[in-house]
Formats: sequence, structure tokens, C-alpha cells
Amino acid sequence: MSTDRLAGETPPGQEAAPATAEARTPDDAAGPGGAEAPDSAAGPENAAAQEGAAAPGEGAPGREERAETAGAEAEAAGAEAAAAASGAEAGAVGSGADAANPGAAKASPPSGSAKATADALAAAVRAVESGERSAASFFNDAPRPARPAAPAAQPATGAPQAGPTGPGPEAARQRTVQETGGPARPGGPEGGATGPADAAPASTGPAPAPRPAVRALPGVEGVRQVLAAGGAPETLAEQTAEVLGERAAEALTEDPWLLLGVPGVRPEQADGFARALLGSACGPGDERRAQALVSWLLEQAALAGHSALEAAALRAALAQRSVPDPDDALQAAIADGAVLVFQDAIDEPGGRARPAAGDDEEEQPVRVLLGLDRFAMAEESVADGLARLLNTFEAVAEPTQDTAPAEDGEAEADAAKVHGTTAAGDAQVTGGDTPGESPATTAPAADTPTTGIPTHHDTAPHPARPAATAWEAVAAAAPSPSAAELIRAAAHSGLVAHTGAEAARAEPAALIAAARSLGLRAFGATHTENGRRRLAAHLTDSAPGSTATGSPDPATAAVTVSGLLSGREGPGRDADGALALDLLVVLDAPQLDLETAALLVESLTDGTRLVLSGDPGVLWSAGPGRLFADLLAARFCPQVASRTPDFGPIGELVSGIGIGELSQVEAPGKEVVIVPVRDAGEAVHRTVQLVADSVPRAFGVPADHTQVITVGHGGAAGTRALNTALKERLNPGPGRFGGFDPGDRVAYTPAPGRTVPGTVTGADAAGLRLDCDGSALVVPREQVGTGAVRHGWALTAHQAAGTRWPAAVVVLPGDATGGLTRAWVYTAFSRGERHLSVVQGADQALARAVAEVPVKERTTRLRSLLQQSVQSGEEPTAAD
Repeated sequence: MSTDRLAGETPPGQEAAPATAEARTPDDAAGPGGAEAPDSAAGPENAAAQEGAAAPGEGAPGREERAETAGAEAEAAGAEAAAAASGAEAGAVGSGADAANPGAAKASPPSGSAKATADALAAAVRAVESGERSAASFFNDAPRPARPAAPAAQPATGAPQAGPTGPGPEAARQRTVQETGGPARPGGPEGGATGPADAAPASTGPAPAPRPAVRALPGVEGVRQVLAAGGAPETLAEQTAEVLGERAAEALTEDPWLLLGVPGVRPEQADGFARALLGSACGPGDERRAQALVSWLLEQAALAGHSALEAAALRAALAQRSVPDPDDALQAAIADGAVLVFQDAIDEPGGRARPAAGDDEEEQPVRVLLGLDRFAMAEESVADGLARLLNTFEAVAEPTQDTAPAEDGEAEADAAKVHGTTAAGDAQVTGGDTPGESPATTAPAADTPTTGIPTHHDTAPHPARPAATAWEAVAAAAPSPSAAELIRAAAHSGLVAHTGAEAARAEPAALIAAARSLGLRAFGATHTENGRRRLAAHLTDSAPGSTATGSPDPATAAVTVSGLLSGREGPGRDADGALALDLLVVLDAPQLDLETAALLVESLTDGTRLVLSGDPGVLWSAGPGRLFADLLAARFCPQVASRTPDFGPIGELVSGIGIGELSQVEAPGKEVVIVPVRDAGEAVHRTVQLVADSVPRAFGVPADHTQVITVGHGGAAGTRALNTALKERLNPGPGRFGGFDPGDRVAYTPAPGRTVPGTVTGADAAGLRLDCDGSALVVPREQVGTGAVRHGWALTAHQAAGTRWPAAVVVLPGDATGGLTRAWVYTAFSRGERHLSVVQGADQALARAVAEVPVKERTTRLRSLLQQSVQSGEEPTAAD
């Protein structure tokens, strides 16, 4: 590791740093997708530089800036929430179409033909991915009515205490009822309360004022009229109508705090709007205000990665927002169905459980969690789906004892003969399936009994079943011992977890190639297009003989998760709406959020093999959940840890960071360079110098192939300041297309959690035109105005996850040390393939973060759900 300057680099003079003014941010907050969560950078990337808006929609930052602001406030409240307000209204979350709520997909049978259902699902996914509609728009057709002051019945202990507006998976409901280790304790949520009192609590604030004498017009015009009456910008009208539905104007008149559900609107702004409409009749104790704050805080937590919050954290956040009685507010939200209550068992190593009264069994301590229906259903759907894949898997036939093992070549030949295919491809088996077609098969349905998990896609075709000798043959021919171990694990289990760094990606590729050689429809899905291309290269290397004339290109087995779900890539869906494949390997598994994972798992038919592969050291998903980490911690399925290291100075440095050590490495070719800086202004100056001059001169890497990564969007050395300086140096211009010029590098976020790098090519009436790795894309003007497109010379680590560049420049300003964790440093430092420059202004805070702060913890339920699934599966055996 070198601290010297690169060849030809000159030290900065005492001149002023390049311009660091914030990039232009449109004030217009309206536009499609407003009900959806922020993009992939949602998370507290820079807690030191958070910004708010003075009024709803006025001077409001983009979606990611709102995420940073929310993160600072929620952390101060003890809830650790860190994202912008989501427009999905909590009370109507569970009442929508299954296409938009994967967690509820199992609860309602599809209407019409199965083909129509599959087409509708694909269309919904495409609409969300393209940004034409938000996920919330599929089920927020009407606003939640005001909560009636009616008594609520005491819910069952351990179950979601106020059921969702739509039915959920029965197995998940049954399992949740069993979560408690004893009877519910009286008191507030922290003390284990599982529901409201027999009578709804009385509001501590003044009674709601009569409806204002404002006769709202229908549609968006009515919303605009109500917003104007309350002093809110009329530019919020379209977003508000999308969030609250057709009765938005009437709903806002009855409950002004519903405005808090619109992205970018903050509690103090909603309070001002309510005061303008209600006058002296409103106050901090208004029940409507408390309910809106409960949902808003849980949305913040979800966008920070939490699928639920502990009751104490949520109560503290409500108290900070001047809610007089947080316990009453929580009980009212539970009674209204806006919030669900869960009891998760707490593991206490070395501790003794307390005996339950009147029971010989010992009571296990539990923690009381509160969450929104949307994420609770998704988390339970993931747990059910993973258990289903394990329980419905048919083990491969083992050879009999008196059968001599076949030679490798004979086994492969036998497998090819049985399945009517050659080692070069699987066109004969799959019937030459192309995207959208449904391959036919005569394989018998599986009759393996399940353990408390309902049968799923019972009529779906089942995969070809290579013999154990065929699997062993392809494992013996694997390119590495770790690849062989992965192939053997996938041969004998319907669900496998695989861990490894960048070099280990060759192992899932070897598995896909081996499975396709055995006649299975095998595909690999990645988080980004860049990751897809890297996987395609590995697949081509793993099957060099498949390039013969008439053989399918192995690279076609590489897809993106979004492309696979939308039907743009991959095999398409069968007649029942399931993905037409036999084995799916999901790379970049840590980037899977709960809702995407639920939709993916629900799309796999019984008997399908699923391999989740990823680097456990990188940042978790931008959306809620930590699926991969919870799966590993639960030890729910076979796990294969790669023994393939990442070579070179960058690989050595990153490997050390992964175990908590920040050490110097030998870099004779200046693969790793440390550039010390004194302040943020110097950090910006040196970053521009590295990207524009030093790296191109020393390594031949052009500026548009070098990626800058920093801790957050705000601050003197955040993405906004860096992008402003880099644009001034690399592509100066007036920003005539909504702040962008042709040639600008941009980052487009079509859906939360996805960042698509691109270059501006122009603009017209349709919107901003981009070139995204050779694919033309048009971003509607409304999305440009809401922050879906930002300059992309500098990104956050969350945005950069899943993508690698020839060179990376990581900027660590001294004012952003609060956002550093080991996972952040690991992710940022591993983005460069040939060169890594670290603009170091964090001093010793960097080493402390690597050694002492592994991750920013998240509160989730998936680990306990998976463990309970295993326990419920063992109970019948124990009884026997």
C-alpha cells in the first residue's frame, strides 16, 4: 500500500477547492412512484450531514436526501430508522393485489386462467421496475378510514395482534401463534402486551374538530384545493392522490396528518398543515396525529432495514415527537390494524428460563416486536417459501451397494442418454424453451410429505432428475474443490447457502454449467447488469465446448433478478405462473430485500433447487431485512463456504477487513494508494485530480471507468459536492435538461434498491434519454423531478453494491466517520478491480470502524421464523 502520489501527480496548492455547492434539486415533488420507498441508497450513509425541508415539498431534497434526514432523526429517537417517508399508507397495505404484495400471494387463489395471472404478475413487476407505477399504487386504491372509537377484542397471544386487512399464509399464522413461551403479560407493549384493552383508549388530546367547511373538488384538483387551504405546496397533489387514492381530498380534510404518508413530508410539516386546517382544535395529543406518527416511524425503520421494531424503541420515538401517551398510541394503532404485534423468542446462552405457572415446561423469554403488515407478510412468505423448497425436494436416487461406481465419462454419457441431451446444452430437455414459453415435461409429481407447509404449485411440471452417479461425475470434473462441494450440496438439497468473495463467483457458475449439462433448466440471477455480465463470462469459461454451432450460448443462463421476475430475461413462466426452471442460483444474495425475495421464492415451484450465494461481508440490502445473514445464522440449510481467496493487493486488503483487520499490503504496482487529506475541501480537490488525471495517466483507466464512492449524499464531501466538482471538470455545462447535460454520468433508480449507471444522451418531450451500458432508456420527466436520476460520478456504497469498476476512488471525509462500519469499508474497498485509491481524512476512525463496528444492526424476524419452522418439523418425529 502506497501513500505516494501517482506518477505525474502534483500536490494541491493553497487554492480554493473546486465548487462544492449542492447540485440542483428540483422543487417539484410530484410524480409517479411517489408512494414507493427511496432508491438503493436508502440508509444512513452520512448521519453527520442530514438536511430537512422547510415546508412540504418546498426545497425538499431528493429521495436519497430524505433517507439521510430520516435516518438521523430515527437514530436519535432510539429506533435507528434511516430513510425517507414512504407513501404506502399502513392501514391499506394488506388490501391490495397479490401482484404487488408477494407476502400475501399464497392467501388468495388467482382469478381467471393461470396464464392470465402470470401475465398480470409480470406486467405489475414491469410497471414497478420501470417506474411507471409504484408498488403501493396497486393496493392503495382507497385511503384508510378514520379509526372508529369502538372496543377491540383481545387478540390471541403471540399472533399478529390485529390481523391484516387481507388474509395471510395460514402456515405462517399457525407458526406465529406458537411463538410465545407463555401467557401474555398485562401492561403496555414493552411489558408484553399483545393487544389493546377491552375498551379503546381515550385520546389524551382535544377532541377532533368538526370537518372544515371546505368542499373538495373531485380528483387531483380536489387534492390541490385542500393542500392550498392548508398552506402546503400544490405540487404535492399528484403524489398525495396516488398515496391516498380516489378519496384523497376527502380523506385529507378529515385527517390532515395523512399527508405524512407522502414522500418527503415530515412530521413538523404535517403538523403545520393540520393546524392550518383545524385551527386550535388540533394538538400534539390528537389521536389521528399519533396514528400517523406510528406508521411513519415504522416506515422509517423499514427503509433503514428493520422489518419490525421493539416496542420500547417505538415508544421512545413517539415520546420524542411529543405524543403525550405513547402506550395509548401504540394500543390504538394495534386495535386499528395499522400495526401488528409479534413475540419472538430470545436466545439466552448460559441463562436459565423461567418456569411457566401451572406448567412443567420452562417458559422461554420473548421480545415484543411491532411491525407493518406489508413487511410482516413478506418476511413470513420468505420463511414459508424456503421451508417449502426444502420439504418438497426429492432426493436423488443413490446407487445400490452391488452396483459398481461408473467411471466419470460413463456417468456423464449415461446422464446425457437418459435426459436426451449432450454436455453442451439442454435444448432437447427444455423443448427449446425461449423466454415466455412453457416447456412440457412428463415427470411425475412429487409425493414427498411436507412438514406443516402447504403444497405449492401442485400441478407444475417437475424437474428432470439426474442420478446420483451423474451428479458425482460433474462434481468430480468441477474446476475447484469448493465448486465440487457446492455441486454435491445442490444435488442433495432443495436449498443451499454459498458464501464467498469475488473469486468465488466462479463456483456458482460451475454449478449452473454442470446442471445444464445434466439436462436441468439452470439459471443464475444477479443484483445488477454489471454482475450479470461477470457471471456470463464465468459461464462461458465453465462451458468452453458449448459454443459449437447449434448449442445454446451458456451466457444466456445469466440474468438479473429484476429481469427474471419481470419476464424480460430468463425462461419466462409456466402455465401456473411459476418460473420455468429447475435450479436457480441467486448471486449477490445479501442485496435481496424481503419483498423481492418473497416474490422470487413464491415464483419457484415445488422441487426447484434454490442456491443463495453471496459475500457475507458486504452491506445488506437497501430495503428491509437481512435475508442472507438470517439464513446463515439460522443454519436452516446446507452451507458451503468457499475456500477460493481473492488474489492481489486489493483482495488481500479486503480479506483482512472482512475479519476486522486494517493492515498495510504490498502494492508494487500501486494497486492500492492512500491519499491523506486534512479537510473536506482538500478531499474534493484530490478526488477530482485522481479521477481526471492521475488514474488515467498511471493505469490507462479513463475517467468514465473510475467510480468515486463516498459515505453519504450530504456534507462538504458527499455525493452532491463531489458530483458538482467532477461535472465542472469533466463535463461542464448549464444543465439544460433538468440539471443534466449530454455526456453526464448519472445513476438512475427505477425502483428502490436498484441503481442503474448510465450516460445522458439527450432529452425530449418523453423525458431524459440515457445510454445504460449500450441500452437506450428514457426516464419520464416526472421521475427526473422526484430525484430518480442523479449525477453518478460519485455514488454511495449502497448504490455501488453489486457492481465493480476497473478503478475506484473511496472518499472518507473527517465529518462522515459516524457512518463508517466494517461492512461499509469492505463494500467500498472491494469495488475496484485493478486499482483502489483511498482519500483518507477519517484518521483513526477508519481502523476503529473496521475493528469495532461490524454492521449497523437490524431488527428482523426471519431467523426466528426459520428456526421455528425447523422445530415444528421435528415435533412429529419427537412424538413418535
